[in-house]
Formats: sequence, structure tokens, C-alpha cells
Amino acid sequence: MDDERPDVLTIGRLAQRTGLSVRTLRFWSDEGAVPPVARSAGGYRLYDAESVARVELVRTLRELGLGLDDVCRVLSGRTTVAEVADAHVAALDAQIRSFKVSRAVLSTVAKRGSTVEETALMNRLARLSAAERKQIIDEFKEEVFGGLDDPRLRDRMRTFSIELPDDPTPEQVDAWIELAELVRDPGFRARLRTWMELNTPVPGRHPHGASIWWARQIVQTVAEVRKGGVAPEGPTAAEVLSELFGDADRAAVLRSLEAGIEAGAENYRRLVARVRGQESSPDATEELEWLARALRAAGRT
Repeated sequence: MDDERPDVLTIGRLAQRTGLSVRTLRFWSDEGAVPPVARSAGGYRLYDAESVARVELVRTLRELGLGLDDVCRVLSGRTTVAEVADAHVAALDAQIRSFKVSRAVLSTVAKRGSTVEETALMNRLARLSAAERKQIIDEFKEEVFGGLDDPRLRDRMRTFSIELPDDPTPEQVDAWIELAELVRDPGFRARLRTWMELNTPVPGRHPHGASIWWARQIVQTVAEVRKGGVAPEGPTAAEVLSELFGDADRAAVLRSLEAGIEAGAENYRRLVARVRGQESSPDATEELEWLARALRAAGRT
């Protein structure tokens, strides 16, 4: 019988040689990936040594994620392995990005103990397109910074952007979710707008709050004072204020500082840095609150 010749293999013997199941080989054969080289007198499929090599190639391509249609196109010469691999790399990259987003959302849900509704919102925010994310930020910028009479601020806002990279880390996605929720909050927008208005130059008034907020040397000075155990209500604190502000209008400084603390400007600053993948300076909330307490104490004396 033909199926007993040593140079041909029945599908059962092919399965033994390759370690695959007869069912899998039959399916591959039906799809044209591993066609039989002949048929026995009884109609059974027969394969040869080249069929063994073909099975190994099909198995390799399948393990790499190629569908049988692509495998058959490669084996028939209608395309190359390199061409198919390139297409699959792009598809895998997109799938990996999607998995990263899913992981970040689920991690945030677990951390927050979110409800179903909150989970759905976070998922939508995480999967927004680049254009949709830009629209959210542009609307936020217009409401918070629009119309402020400060040429330097207008220049900064014109180039200011908050963009997720094409391949964000889970930490960046998590930060974007939190930031998107924050900048869409009307209350936060109103508080930040108030802070910005207090720090926009007008004739006869020099703003200090914003410069304090972003001047890390001031924060560092306060951090060193706090580390030394200086109380904000004591005489040493008063000396520090004199060194920092001289004869500036401390009441105006305090109003700006309190507005920034109430707005949560420090949290906003750190979220922006995280979304951009930048190393953020340490959280200065405690230093800013110490400074506000010191200014209040000085105002009572």
C-alpha cells in the first residue's frame, strides 16, 4: 500500500513526527497550508519529508501570530515573510498600546475603588484620540488663560501643550486620566482662573503668587527652613519673609498664594509633568502652606 511506503507519511505518522495533533494537521491541510502530496488507494492523505519542514514553518508563523490566510500567502509566494512580519509588527504595536491603556485604567480603578460609571468615564478619557485630547486642553486654556493682559503669558500659552506620546507608559496614561478629569472640572477652572488673574500684571501692582509658585529657589529656601524646625509664626520666619519679599505687598502675595493653594496648582503642575514623561520636582504643597502661615502670622503683628 502507498501509505506503507517509507518515503510517504500518513497524517497519523506526520503527527507523530511533528508533535502536533491529527486534528490540527487536518485543519491546516484543509486550509491549504499543508496540502498532501498524494492520496493512498483508500483516499487517505499522504505527506513526505518536505511536508514535515512545511509543518514546522507553519507552526513557527502561527506561533508568531500570523493567521492561516497570511501563512498560505507566504507559502504560495504571493508575499514575503518580511512583508507580513512588518504588517504584524504594526498590528502588535497597536495592540500593545491598547493593552497598556487597559492596564493603566484597571490599575487606576483598583487604586481608587471606582464605580462602574467612573470606570466607564476613565476608559473613555484614556482612549481619546490625540485631536480629542487637544480639544480638551485647548478649551481649558481658553477658559483659564484667555483674555489675560500679559504678553509673556500669551506667548507661553500659545506654545503650551499637554500631549501623550504614541507609546505612553501606564504612569502617563494614569496621569492623563487624572489631569483630564481635573481640567474638565468647572470648579477647578474657576479657581485657577482666579489665581491667574491675581498674578496678571496691572498698573501699580506687581504680582508675586505665580512667581513664588514656579520659583523653585523660594520653595527650596522654605524647605530648608522647615527642615531646621522653624515655626511659621516665629521671629526667624519673619526674617525669612524679609529676605524673600523685602518691601513687597505681602497681603497681595498672600492672596495669590492662598488662591494657588485652593486651586490645587501644585497638583496640576505635577500632573502635567507626569503626562509629559518629565521628572517633576518634589511636591511643594507643605512648603507653600508653611509660607502662607508665615505671611498670615506676619500680617497679625
